[in-house]
Amino acid sequence: MTLQLQIIGVLLMFLALIHVGFPKYFKWKIELKSLSLINSQMMTTHTFFIALTVFLMGLLCVTSASELMGTNLGNKISLGLGIFWLIRLFFQLFVYSSLLWKGKKFETAMHIVFTIFWIYMSALFFYIYFQ
Repeated sequence: MTLQLQIIGVLLMFLALIHVGFPKYFKWKIELKSLSLINSQMMTTHTFFIALTVFLMGLLCVTSASELMGTNLGNKISLGLGIFWLIRLFFQLFVYSSLLWKGKKFETAMHIVFTIFWIYMSALFFYIYFQ
């Protein structure tokens, strides 16, 4: 279980670092021009803090896997992480429009990969809490 948490941690830190490329990949210089200054800056600021939060979750899993599994506080943190990723899974399945990925090879592959990742993380963190 420790190894699984550490692997998840590395994957989360990698996911956080991928956020650095979002502005270029999603063409934010062009796309965000039509937004007001506050909305444009909120988009970039929130993306930064989401990436930071995901990175810190990953760092926690890499450096404190045994504490997440073996302490009362760690179990409560695991419950919170399980709830967080379950809600993220809900958004993946029911909030994002399927028009964003259906019929597109790369986007469909990413949709499937991340759906599996969110399921796996949710299940693992809930398992840690309920064991």
